[in-house]
Parts: sequence; C-alpha cells; structure tokens
Amino acid sequence: MLKGLSKWKVLNSKEVRALADMVKQQWGCGLSGLSESCGFLEGKTGDIFLISRDIERLDLERLRIDSLGLYFGEQKNSELRLSIEGSQLIGKAATKNVVEIDDAEFKDWIRGNDLEKSPSDCSGFVIIRHNSDFIGCGRCKEGKILNFVPKARRVANA
Repeated sequence: MLKGLSKWKVLNSKEVRALADMVKQQWGCGLSGLSESCGFLEGKTGDIFLISRDIERLDLERLRIDSLGLYFGEQKNSELRLSIEGSQLIGKAATKNVVEIDDAEFKDWIRGNDLEKSPSDCSGFVIIRHNSDFIGCGRCKEGKILNFVPKARRVANA
C-alpha cells in the first residue's frame, strides 16, 4: 500500500484480473486497456477509482487526501455497478447488456427516474446508451431498469 493512502487499497494484478472478469462476464469486453495505463484503488465501501500510475512519484505523507482519481464504479456482492464515467470507458467495447433508449426515456433517466423497460436480452447491471452517448449504468429488475444517477447529477428541467 502506498503511504498516505490509508483510506484506499491499491488493487494488485490478481484483483484487477477479477475486476476484468466481472466486466467480461457482464458486458462481454475487457477493461479496454485501462489495466495497463491506470492503477486501481478500492475504497472501504467497495468504490473503485482509477488513478495515474504517476501517483507513486508523489510524497503522499505530506498531503491530506479526501478524494483521489476517477470514480469508476462500485464492487459489491461479486457485481460491478459502473459510474457514468465507467460506463463511458467500457461502453464502446461492450457487446452485451447495453440498452438503447429514446429521447423521452433519456429525459426520464437524467431526471433520476427508473425506466419502465424490460429488455429480454439483458440481465443484472446494464449500460445505458442514448444515440452514441453512454450515460450510466442501471439494473434490470422486475420489468424496470433501476436508475443510479446521483441526485447531484440529475437534471430537474430536462
């Protein structure tokens, strides 16, 4: 573990491979070269962050760090829920569990509403795509896609 990073655990290559396996199983693709160019950190609650490997050059002992890197997603119960940015990084290479939504559904999604949609070829966590944009990750459950857009990122008047 890097000194000064007591809040985070640096994932070793075996743990990164397990993360890549989750991505492969859920979305049919790998980590799109991220494991070669980035380091992975896990927070105490299962949050996964991407960081530059150049962080090793910094003297972290002298810094108070509250946040670090790009929030990639949350690992919980052997599943991975991608953040909006995580869906953008993985989405282009994904070959399954990607749900295309129309303009009306897009407006509902960015307002934080669940979608009344039950794609037959999807299960678990899905990447949401509107036109060519990847806009987040939801969970298929009981005829709906559950929305995980944080309140701070929702748009009230879309």
